[in-house]
Amino acid sequence: MCNLLHSFFIARSLVTIMGKRICRSYGQQTHKARLLKKQSVRTATSLNHGGTCGPSFFQRLPIEVLHIILDQLSVLEMSVFSMVSKEITKYILDYISSQKWRNKTIIQSFHPSACPEQRCTVEHYRHLGLLYKRCTLLLPTKDRLKLIFSKFSQIPCFMLEQCFVPGCTAFVSFGVFLKTLIAGWDEPESHRVFNCLCVVTNLMQKTEGIITAKPGVKPHRELQLRLFCRCVLLDPWANQPECQFWLTQLLKPWPMVSQAHLLFILYGPLQPGGILGWQDVVERALTPGSLWSLAEAISILFGKPEVKGWTTPLMFSIVMELTAVPEPWHLENLARFLLLCGNHVSYTVLASKALFGHVTEVSRLIIYIILVCEKDGYHMSWVVNIVQQIFKVFSTSTERFFFIQHLENSFSQLTREIFESTAENQAEDREMLFILLESSARFHTKFLHTLLK
Repeated sequence: MCNLLHSFFIARSLVTIMGKRICRSYGQQTHKARLLKKQSVRTATSLNHGGTCGPSFFQRLPIEVLHIILDQLSVLEMSVFSMVSKEITKYILDYISSQKWRNKTIIQSFHPSACPEQRCTVEHYRHLGLLYKRCTLLLPTKDRLKLIFSKFSQIPCFMLEQCFVPGCTAFVSFGVFLKTLIAGWDEPESHRVFNCLCVVTNLMQKTEGIITAKPGVKPHRELQLRLFCRCVLLDPWANQPECQFWLTQLLKPWPMVSQAHLLFILYGPLQPGGILGWQDVVERALTPGSLWSLAEAISILFGKPEVKGWTTPLMFSIVMELTAVPEPWHLENLARFLLLCGNHVSYTVLASKALFGHVTEVSRLIIYIILVCEKDGYHMSWVVNIVQQIFKVFSTSTERFFFIQHLENSFSQLTREIFESTAENQAEDREMLFILLESSARFHTKFLHTLLK
């Protein structure tokens, strides 16, 4: 209300000033000017679309004066002012549709050298989102999107593969604008937004060209796709149900292998130079935080509320495909990834593998989960609980004994492998051996304590 009163005060003040100037000029008119007075004057009334009531205060103003008033308002003030009435909304919508206003107000400088204040630009686009949201409120969704995207699709930095300048903030600004614009829209309207965005940016065709290629062959295009999808569609809705909607829209059109490929592009670990670490997950153990975003994406996809069609078997298939891109992952990375995904995903993967007869693989993976728990400081009771759940998957005592036997053999085998490799890389392998022995002691202590309670 304060912003509304402030905006109206500015408008009335300018109207008073302009009114005095107009009155003085009328007193000095020549005979020729008085004759011109009889001619029609372009006023805001010409913007009124068939109203039957008498002209309002703003309808009596010349359109030039109204534009001078609106020129004095900030974007946020104008968005508040547009809510006064339908009449004002129409005036402002016509005003912001002018090329002059767009050139002045819609910032197109997003590079660090031209735009040092990123926060100011992002906030400006949040205000633009509010302005367009309020001004187009009475239009059908199709017309709203056509009007808005026709303006913003002309900004090169908002389009895919049009700008490769490091540090460009265009996608972040576009994401903030889009979120502000569509906040509160229902799912069918959001579907229209996604379809319209795909048409304007050619998103589906560009995505297909990247995910059907060999991983890492098009690194800059992969990074562009990641930045666009994350900054425009996913990250603005972080920790909100809408993020699940946008992620499913991006993944649904593609087969399982391509879905895994796209998930890695969107959330996989990056190398220091900003390139996706396709081979890093295969060749070496990564730092604890490297796989957090990827695990969070799985949690978003298969969290609550569940998306129709995204079932537990589908989750198992996607995780299996994902952890084999581009080749089967280093076991420590796979163990850390499952740990970060949480109990439901970990149990689903391990239990499914166990039921398919891959007991040796499951046992070795559990050993690495124990190792990661020790390294990253997780409580060992979590692993004990998982082992108990896998134990109950087997129906006969023979199968259960076979599982426990394989688990203990995997401890011995991994210990032997690390011990034998200490000659090549003494410091690193010796530390790994100590960690493995410590984790084994902690696990068995907790395991026995649980059984004997």
